[in-house]
Amino acid sequence: MTSKPSPVRKRILSGVQPSGKLHLGNYFGAVRQHVALTAEDAECFYFIADYHALTTVHDPAALRQNVIDVALDYFALGLDPDKAVFFRQSDLPQVCELAWILSTLAPMGLLERAVSYKEKVDRGLESSVGLFTYPVLMAADILICRSNLVPVGRDQVQHLEMCRDIAVKFNLRYGEVFPLPEYRLTKESKVPGTDGQKMSKSYGNTIDIFAEGKALKKAVMGIVTDSTPLEAPKDPATCHVFALHSLFASAEEQEALASRYRAGGMGYGAAKSELLGKIDEHFAAARQRRRELAADPERVERWLVQGAEKARAAAEETMRLVRSAVGLRP
Repeated sequence: MTSKPSPVRKRILSGVQPSGKLHLGNYFGAVRQHVALTAEDAECFYFIADYHALTTVHDPAALRQNVIDVALDYFALGLDPDKAVFFRQSDLPQVCELAWILSTLAPMGLLERAVSYKEKVDRGLESSVGLFTYPVLMAADILICRSNLVPVGRDQVQHLEMCRDIAVKFNLRYGEVFPLPEYRLTKESKVPGTDGQKMSKSYGNTIDIFAEGKALKKAVMGIVTDSTPLEAPKDPATCHVFALHSLFASAEEQEALASRYRAGGMGYGAAKSELLGKIDEHFAAARQRRRELAADPERVERWLVQGAEKARAAAEETMRLVRSAVGLRP
């Protein structure tokens, strides 16, 4: 019989893959909410999923830089390392230990039903064992901290349900160790890419959060629009520029811009210039903060180490319970 886990405050957990520069879709779909959640009466565990990134990033130098870039982005955008446990996934070897134990319980049929795996293979990703067992590693990420709440997008709900299935199976076989994590759908922010599809690194249609100067202007001016003449009325509801502008503007500003669209005489070039100004203004302070942090890499590394130490303490407490439960060394 295993001992009961010690009581803890509600734990919120989420991760972000360092597979490239974070973009506006990441910001409005995840980062902004992650920062806001630190105000709740809960322990927030956020990690940079570098183990997961190995399924797509095969350049060691690029992966290391991506990890640092994600850390810089989060800290610059307001994440307080004293209010959240922020760490690199690979700084917790216990995650891989737990993933193996969970893999001895995970049914093949469960993993074969993973929609995300099929979609990635259809897009041309290598059909590796790591990609196939991604949901098991994700389950280990969640369960290693005995998380209670996991903010996810709709595309990750199935993985969270698979995690719960694996946790139930473990608890039934070995005794109650894991709480069953609930998911919270992140607020749906419609962030179109420059081509109108969902903004995604996979589609190459992103606007990076910290792009500036010529790079930012090129991305914004490259947003696809229709061929409606300048003098003709335009429909704001079908314009990708307007949709992006709305993410940064107040309700009054949105309505004023919509009226200009419908009245005619406003070209898409002018709308893109206004959007460019909005993005520049919104991220100006964070951009300066990021520059300061990038010039002080030791401080950023210190914060990551601090987060890893706190996360390892929680992970090792979990693994003591798991090892005892399954019959491994105490």
